[in-house]
Amino acid sequence: MPHRRVQKSGPDFTDRTSAPNRPLRRRPEPHPTPNPTPNPTPNIPARALGVAGRVANTEPMTQRVELATVLDRFSVDEVVTGYAVAVDDGDWDAYRGLFAPKGRADYRSAGGIEGDSAEVARWLEESLALFAMRQHLIVNRRVRFGVLEQDIGDTAEVRADYINPMRFAGQDGDSTAPDLVCGGRYVFGLLRTDEGWRLRQVVVQEKWRRMPGPGQQPTAG
Repeated sequence: MPHRRVQKSGPDFTDRTSAPNRPLRRRPEPHPTPNPTPNPTPNIPARALGVAGRVANTEPMTQRVELATVLDRFSVDEVVTGYAVAVDDGDWDAYRGLFAPKGRADYRSAGGIEGDSAEVARWLEESLALFAMRQHLIVNRRVRFGVLEQDIGDTAEVRADYINPMRFAGQDGDSTAPDLVCGGRYVFGLLRTDEGWRLRQVVVQEKWRRMPGPGQQPTAG
């Protein structure tokens, strides 16, 4: 009796060729990567960028610069005030100490001299000995900082108005009214040094003067 081949009811999974044909599934294409956001600050130098390319906060630096400018203005103002006090008190050592090594002063518009600080201090000491009382009032001070060898803020100029009442020595009576009053404008040129702000130039621009009346001139002793 011939051998009959028994048909299996399902595919033979041991035989790969007997599996039913199935369509191949394609792996999905990856989505295209969007273009990266362009650098919003392409022109900012690298040293100005913070972590992860963010712009560094420059506000503290600005505040430090503004604070330094305020402190410089106070220091410059202190020199101008020190000048007035030194002249009124006759403290000529302090007067000379306010100047830079090559500092000069010009009093020619007030009938004085022009020269270095030591020479002018000697002239002031002799000339002002005539007045027992003198009181500089230096007001309307306008400060401007300048540039020296590309360094901003190393020079300063102060333009200020002044009025200067003075009283002759040896006057009798109880009156303390001034005998001579003059007014005008100062131009102070200042320089930043290792010791701080110092005067490199003082120019007196006298605009008016009220002279003493007859009989008020001091007499020679």
